[in-house]
Amino acid sequence: MKIRHFLLSLAALAGTLFTSPAAEPVPVAKPTAPVPTKKMETITLATGCFWCTEVILQRTKGVESATSGYTNGKTPNPTYEDICTGLTGHAEAVEVVFDPTVLPLDTLLHLFFEMHDPTTLNSQGADHGTQYRSGIFYHTDEQKTLAEKIKAEVGQSGKFPKPIVTEITKAATFYKAEGYHQDYFDKNVPNKTGNYRYCQSSTIPKLKKLGLLKAGDE
Repeated sequence: MKIRHFLLSLAALAGTLFTSPAAEPVPVAKPTAPVPTKKMETITLATGCFWCTEVILQRTKGVESATSGYTNGKTPNPTYEDICTGLTGHAEAVEVVFDPTVLPLDTLLHLFFEMHDPTTLNSQGADHGTQYRSGIFYHTDEQKTLAEKIKAEVGQSGKFPKPIVTEITKAATFYKAEGYHQDYFDKNVPNKTGNYRYCQSSTIPKLKKLGLLKAGDE
């Protein structure tokens, strides 16, 4: 009798095992696709005083960073006082890191010709000296080719009554300017500190022209 009960229990257990629904498969997590990294590009631009140049570029969509500094001169590690003598050969310039998928280089170069007078040799407004020259300092051969093409197109467009004198030269060592020169417009104009009157007279008209003026700038 005991054996019969054992066999019946075993049969019932076997029936349960074979008729139970199969366990649902555990979902396997799919590997996450890597997020593509931005391929940024760098070019160095000089349009006279870098205080004016920097803020315009900082407010331009597609610009990742705009750093004021000194480029393409002969004196190592120049100071602002060195630059102001006009003897070091450097240009006041801004090193621009930008996303070419948002701001194509040709658009940036057209903006360059809009933001200053490229026909005045070694001067912009009241600023005179080689440190205030107009220059495109390219980092690649592709940048050089496009800069020369756009310079020629702008020159032939009749936009400027005089020939364009913008220098197009391979970028040499770039020295970052002293800390007080960085973000100069935004730090000084709203607070009426530093040489804010210079920025009001020279930079604000450019910001207005380009539609980049913000509340509180004036």
